[in-house]
Amino acid sequence: MGQERKNEEEPRVSRVGGVSYLRIPAQDPRASAAFYEAVFGWSLRGDPDDPSFEDGTGHVIGHFVTDHAIAGEAGVRPYIFVERVDDTLDKVMAHGGEVVTKPYPEGDLLVATFRDPAGNVLGVWQQGSGGAAH
Repeated sequence: MGQERKNEEEPRVSRVGGVSYLRIPAQDPRASAAFYEAVFGWSLRGDPDDPSFEDGTGHVIGHFVTDHAIAGEAGVRPYIFVERVDDTLDKVMAHGGEVVTKPYPEGDLLVATFRDPAGNVLGVWQQGSGGAAH
């Protein structure tokens, strides 16, 4: 059985104990989907007026929903790993978001938070603390 498992592809979404599904509050699901596609390269599928997504790793799927309160600065805050925080924040601003917390070092990481066009606050982080300009 162990050898067979090595030949199988690693489960993408159904990983015991792994975060696998998000419902992201959105006033306009189509606009929110376009933002996350442009900034993070998330794959979109389904009805354009009720879009679902898959993140860049394939480990997280979800929907943009209108029946949840916008997740401002309170509550659980997901952080998205990126190659370069500064480049990502440039994309955030170019696509209608705003920087909430400028990049700052946290150990050997560089971390920042942003507000998406719907008003949700999320974070981004990268390995290393080089080049914080925002």
